[in-house]
Amino acid sequence: MDFIKEPMAIENRSMEIIAPYLEKFTLNDEETKLYSRMIHASGDVGYADIIKIGEGAITKMKTALKNGCNIYTDVEMVRTGINKKKLASMGGTVFCKIADEQVAATAKKEGITRSMAAMREFGTELNGAIVAIGNAPTALFEVIRLMQENHIRPAAVVGTPVGFVGAAESKKVLAECSPVPYVTVAGTKGGSPIAASCVNAVMYMIDNSR
Repeated sequence: MDFIKEPMAIENRSMEIIAPYLEKFTLNDEETKLYSRMIHASGDVGYADIIKIGEGAITKMKTALKNGCNIYTDVEMVRTGINKKKLASMGGTVFCKIADEQVAATAKKEGITRSMAAMREFGTELNGAIVAIGNAPTALFEVIRLMQENHIRPAAVVGTPVGFVGAAESKKVLAECSPVPYVTVAGTKGGSPIAASCVNAVMYMIDNSR
């Protein structure tokens, strides 16, 4: 059986296949790269119609990453999907506290989800960082609350929680109310691979060596 076996060749061919689906959009080179990697991660060209990039989001993320910012995630799947070696080369680290015992205790005591408790635990550490939410709408709602009520200011928020309860609503609020640049997808689609692919896409804009 004849098929492509070299990883970069597979990726390059994937991008070639995706490219025609983006021609109808008015995207600059960086936006095209971001869209392409998010579509690649999902295997769904329909994402092109639902990706939303807040003004200045890519520039803000690039600047933060170049300055060695950390990344804070809601679940281990997002943390795992982010290229940690690439991030470390820029001076950053990715954090997730979903399995932290203190976070679990707080969530139980306050009757909230662990992902919400984790975002509260991060608190001011989120300032100047990139927040990547790929699974839990409650985590995204909590980050929005922290920005609105506690004046927390991440460099940018990648919010792509997936599901049928709260996901579409949390992303709609992010797009309408976020005081910082954001990347999101409308509706119920999303997920940890999408959030991770967004962060990776911006890192590869800075340094595409693998």
